Amino acid sequence: MESILSEGDRAYQARCREYASGELANLAKKYGEIYEVPDELRQSLANEGFFKYLIPEAYGGYGVSALRVCLAREVLAGVYGPADVTLALQGLGSHPIVLAGTEDQKRAYLPGIATGEILSTFALTEPAAGSDVSSMETAATPVEGGYSISGKKRFISNGYSAHMGVVFAKTATEQNPRSISAFIFSKGMPGFEVDNRLTIMAAHDIVSLKLDKVFVPTENLVGNQGDGFKLAMRTLDLMRVTVGAAALGMGQRALEEALAYAPQRVQFGSPIASRQGIMFKLADMATELTAARMLVYRAAIKKDRDAPDVSLASSMAKLYATEAGWKAVDEAVQIHGGIGVLRGSVVERLYREIRPLRVYEGTSEIQKLIIGRTLLRK
Repeated sequence: MESILSEGDRAYQARCREYASGELANLAKKYGEIYEVPDELRQSLANEGFFKYLIPEAYGGYGVSALRVCLAREVLAGVYGPADVTLALQGLGSHPIVLAGTEDQKRAYLPGIATGEILSTFALTEPAAGSDVSSMETAATPVEGGYSISGKKRFISNGYSAHMGVVFAKTATEQNPRSISAFIFSKGMPGFEVDNRLTIMAAHDIVSLKLDKVFVPTENLVGNQGDGFKLAMRTLDLMRVTVGAAALGMGQRALEEALAYAPQRVQFGSPIASRQGIMFKLADMATELTAARMLVYRAAIKKDRDAPDVSLASSMAKLYATEAGWKAVDEAVQIHGGIGVLRGSVVERLYREIRPLRVYEGTSEIQKLIIGRTLLRK
């Protein structure tokens, strides 16, 4: 990794590890598995400056850096999943505004997101529209002074705790029947409600949202009408690679747990670590995680340099890292045996937390389609 990371990056990585092993580990013990974002957790992350690497300097941040976000998510995810998710959603909810927001929009929201005073979310997915964004049914109808938005969104992370977010809706016209636009919404808008709090395999603030003729003023349109799809994809180009970093963190934590457990577990007169089968598992875990880390860092650096092939690099990193991380956690559970499936053990928790990463922000299968189509266009 030394050949990829600068001295400053390595110093930042060390700071992330120090924070995660100390203050964050204590918060994880205090709150455990939760379905919302406690103010104490939000402020702790903000105090460490994690959110500022999502925001340009002109609006209170340190400048958008995919690599710094990856370094943070890699460390946070291995210690406390809710912290990782909170950082991710600050990025998803703010980046469309960073990309195309008006000066008023940027000044209204970005400084607060940088300091943690504002929690954001990203409302794209629907019951009938996951990776197939063209199936979106939520619609924004032009009315005097703005738009009336109606529809449902599902699997919206931090949707209960967030103060605001970016919602995507159809704005079809005769000239562009597939037009999708992005709008800033705030909690408390008439007609907007959290329709249902969802329970998934790992504790998580995740909800369904209902919008019933929600009036959104024209000044809340992000970019131009019809820019929504482009803004969503460019946002995912940034955050998708950081999903790979989160998977790395979980996989690395699982490897560390397995390396600590295997020499202590004695069966048939000797530690299981002395068995060739266990050694092979550990070797594969370490090797694949190292390869995944190189792909993730490479893609993040490409994003920060605005490389033309960043979408390809991000998809490769997300695909390989989430699969490698998942495999590492699965093998760690196997090495732990019965302890590995005991509710509350570290590897059992990681097993539940890492599984969704192969689904959200584009499934592994979708990443393969993106990679294949990009290669064939060359």
